[in-house]
Amino acid sequence: MQVISASRSEWIAPFTGLQPGQFRKLVRVVAERGGDAIADGRPGGQWRLDLADRVLLVATYWRTNLTMQQLGPLFGVSHAAAHRVIDSVGPLLALAPVRRRRVDQVAIVDGTLVPTRDHRLATRSKNYRYSTNLQVAIDADTRLVIATGDPQPGNRNDCTVYRDCGIADVLDGRPVMADGGHQGNPEVIMPYRKPRDGSQPTGSQEDLNTVHRPIRARAEHALVRMKNWTILRDYRRAAHTLRDTASDIAHLHNLALTS
Repeated sequence: MQVISASRSEWIAPFTGLQPGQFRKLVRVVAERGGDAIADGRPGGQWRLDLADRVLLVATYWRTNLTMQQLGPLFGVSHAAAHRVIDSVGPLLALAPVRRRRVDQVAIVDGTLVPTRDHRLATRSKNYRYSTNLQVAIDADTRLVIATGDPQPGNRNDCTVYRDCGIADVLDGRPVMADGGHQGNPEVIMPYRKPRDGSQPTGSQEDLNTVHRPIRARAEHALVRMKNWTILRDYRRAAHTLRDTASDIAHLHNLALTS
């Protein structure tokens, strides 16, 4: 018996964080990317769920972080079938690359620790949990996520992760703002820090920091909104899948803001 279905719009918002119209737009994107053409993965097997329900299953998983044993019965499928849906449809929800941008369009970068149970990548970090460091870039004007980086071990600082995760290459050629943790990347616009000699920043430096602070905070707000999809609060899947998951959630975040 299937409990949740995309045909019943009242289930969409609480289980995905999207309004029905936003969810339909997401389904269309997945269909354009070939979602209907993907087979079940078993010889001769057909999906028991239609495409809209498969997209709903993936979005529900990202939003609620239920186990497969919990998620499968909600959609009337086995936990193995739920796994196959997530593995096959999940990557099709990813954030599309930004095709055009203004040269002066400012990006804001910030990192967050994602508790990750796969110790092949996750390490003990400052929150005393095994975590990965995920870098996210947003557009300063629209507040939409424009890129996510490859997750790195959680004990690495933001300065190093910014260079190694690939997000610096995506943002190459445009102004980038970040917090003081990205010191060591001269191309990034950061707040002035207190001089090592114990003196205070000059008045003009304090003024620039005052302007910089609320703009930079927009990236922190975006990360908080992304973690409403609670899988980013306790990631149980293999660590190598986290980048696709983060990109999916960035796409859902953007839909929720713009549609």
